[in-house]
Amino acid sequence: MLVRSQNSANRAAYAMRSVGDGRRGFTIIELLIALTLISILAAVAIPNMAVGRHQAEAAMQTLGSDLLAAQRMAITRQHDIIVEFDAGEGTIHVIEDANNDGSRGAGEHTYSHPLGDGVAFGHGGAPANPIGSGPVTFTQRTDGLPSVTFHRDGSASQAGGIYVQSSRDEAAGRSLGARLLIVDRATGRPSWYRYSDGAWQRGF
Repeated sequence: MLVRSQNSANRAAYAMRSVGDGRRGFTIIELLIALTLISILAAVAIPNMAVGRHQAEAAMQTLGSDLLAAQRMAITRQHDIIVEFDAGEGTIHVIEDANNDGSRGAGEHTYSHPLGDGVAFGHGGAPANPIGSGPVTFTQRTDGLPSVTFHRDGSASQAGGIYVQSSRDEAAGRSLGARLLIVDRATGRPSWYRYSDGAWQRGF
């Protein structure tokens, strides 16, 4: 009789421990499911963020090359070259201002270059650099668009900045991946900047 009572007490204690164990944590199956879901979300989200940053970087490099090409063209052809920035269309227009009158004349050649897919003018949630807010800080206007003119001595009509960001981050107001080109007035040369660790840092 005593043995039977002790066995019953042991079974009751084991049952209570089992219930207590169930309340303290997750089963292995539940942990595996949670880890699988986290892995899937990371696999989807991280490449998308990386692609946006790479697109902004590529757009900044291309835009810088376009500005340098416009400056060289002004020096080589010995007349003004105007670069317009169409933020709404995400495009730049390069105008060969052969008569140096500061406008797009009949017969003056014009090229248009898009920023590229997934990229927009702007800096998302990043604070503005001292050069100005944006998305384009040049106050000169040509055809109603902000613009800069490169002269035959290689100088620019004014200093200014152009912000570039992935379209998704710009729309969401995120600072990650923001890029900036600043054109020096005296030399006409662009300088590259990236927004990182809470500050604009010169890249080149």
